[in-house]
Amino acid sequence: MKWLQSKPSLSDLGAEYPELRDTVRGEIAEIVASDAVAGLPAYLRRMSQAEQLLIKKLHGSPRDKKIEAALVQQHVRSRIAHLTVKQHLLSEATGIKKGKIRFNLLNGFLAQKLLFEDGLRRKPVSLFWFRLVWPLLWQRKLLMPLVQPEGIYCFYSQQLITALATLVGTQTCLEIAAGDGTLARLMAGRNVAITATDDHSWKHEVKYPDFVVKRDAQDALREYAPEVVLCSWPPAGNSFERHVFRTRSVQLYVVISSRHRFAAGNWDDYRQQSAFDFVEDEKLSRLVLPPELDAAVYIFRRKPIT
Repeated sequence: MKWLQSKPSLSDLGAEYPELRDTVRGEIAEIVASDAVAGLPAYLRRMSQAEQLLIKKLHGSPRDKKIEAALVQQHVRSRIAHLTVKQHLLSEATGIKKGKIRFNLLNGFLAQKLLFEDGLRRKPVSLFWFRLVWPLLWQRKLLMPLVQPEGIYCFYSQQLITALATLVGTQTCLEIAAGDGTLARLMAGRNVAITATDDHSWKHEVKYPDFVVKRDAQDALREYAPEVVLCSWPPAGNSFERHVFRTRSVQLYVVISSRHRFAAGNWDDYRQQSAFDFVEDEKLSRLVLPPELDAAVYIFRRKPIT
């Protein structure tokens, strides 16, 4: 388990557990072959649920060797599944089936100037320059596959940040699952009183700056009791968004996500909660970049007490 917690690569897992690798590959191949790609998140969710069930059983019987062994096996299956799906989606997005994905010098230079301040530090993107330069990048479909392994799932236009800052106003604001804290950093630049939090569980991908407070969403909501909550690209089928709807102080929840419901967010919780009305703000959705993401901004407003 200590080795597994070090986030070994897909090739390392396959070398250590070839039978589990082949089993998982077969299961994923069946889903893909049936053109039911939307079933992949449900498949991954079942993997995670099976793992959580074994963890609960182990807590009840901490010295049960059979449960320990089953947990290791399930953790390996789940990790192989997530990495295999990620690899599949990467190859589908880029058309590159093997070898390294990379920009050439010109595309890399233009993308860097357009989207980043320096290194991978994202900046609020000028829509004027984006609309001018983006069509010139003939390798633009490589952008997101290149940056997603670094925990970058979208880019924020200057207009989006301004609109969100206006929406929040003077209310207290909390970002959950903040990752590298880009959204909170840009919002703070518009004088929004915002705290960025994350449980730091993605250290293998995300470089967490000091200002991103290490808290899981439930604890952060309890501790900060915010009026407004932001979340950018919450994982599909996550277990933490439900706590937003259960937090009485929250009046507004803004989710920057995807129009494809299998790609992000917990839509079961969105539908089951009854305290908030929610809609997609199409104007804000168009301000999330790049447009190929089919991004959506969902606004949840607490219903008035009657």
